Amino acid sequence: RLPAVLARDKPAIVVIELGGNDALRGLPLASTRDNLRAMAQAAKAGGAKVVIVGMQMPPNYGRAYGESFAALFAEVAQAEKSSLVPFLLAGIADVPESEANFQTDRIHPLAKAHPRMLDNVWPALKPLLQRR
Repeated sequence: RLPAVLARDKPAIVVIELGGNDALRGLPLASTRDNLRAMAQAAKAGGAKVVIVGMQMPPNYGRAYGESFAALFAEVAQAEKSSLVPFLLAGIADVPESEANFQTDRIHPLAKAHPRMLDNVWPALKPLLQRR
């Protein structure tokens, strides 16, 4: 779907946040990394600047998996010379009583968490908007 959207809309900036569902399904990290890289490369080939937004997994997936998952976003951002937001849900999912920030599925943030998510993304996005 992405190539068609890029060709149709020709965005100047593309914000990519993915991987949470991949990890929840236990998909191989290499697959998530490859998909993220391909999306960033496609956006850049279309002339867009890219912001990669990182995600983290709950500790029940194991320390090694969680650390590797979190690191893949920075790896791809560095390799693709893209901007990086290390963790979209910083200050939301990693605070005491964080469950109050989420819907009953404990996965999707409530609307009250959206301003904090903006605060997390804005430092990476704002410089790209100012350069336009």
